[in-house]
Amino acid sequence: MDAPHPALTHPAVVARAALPGLLAPRRAAGARVVFTNGCYDILHPGHVDLLARARAEGDLLVLGLNSDASVRRQGKGGDRPVNPFAVRAYVLVHLTSVDYVVEFDEDTPHALIAEIQPDVLVKGGDWSVDRIVGRDIVQARGGRVLSLPLLPGFSTTGLIQRIRSGVSACAGGE
Repeated sequence: MDAPHPALTHPAVVARAALPGLLAPRRAAGARVVFTNGCYDILHPGHVDLLARARAEGDLLVLGLNSDASVRRQGKGGDRPVNPFAVRAYVLVHLTSVDYVVEFDEDTPHALIAEIQPDVLVKGGDWSVDRIVGRDIVQARGGRVLSLPLLPGFSTTGLIQRIRSGVSACAGGE
């Protein structure tokens, strides 16, 4: 796992081992835990929209954030992630929709989902429900699995391509 930059820490960017203990009292009080995951390399309106809608499905949102090594294994390009974990986590945890950010280093969040046992599992609309990793865990305990439509015109890959080609960010909308 990547060491955090000292100036980019936040108490809601939590160690994986600590998360079940943090969630337990909230659950005992009746809170519904929503989980989503991703790389969130360069934050854009599509990310913000999806996270806000995910959070609206429950009482708190846990965001599983790929480690830098995990992002590199995703085949998104040798120069990804553009932003290291500490930067991505710091920005994300400051969104009002995100309650906790937790790093995972595996290729999928399956083991993390098994540890957290969320009540609701959310991914973007580019994932059909039958392909969402962890669906088996959440549905087995009576939870919901949702594939929410994406905000059209926004993608990190498209944004990076526009930057490389010199096209103005105002020209596209990604």
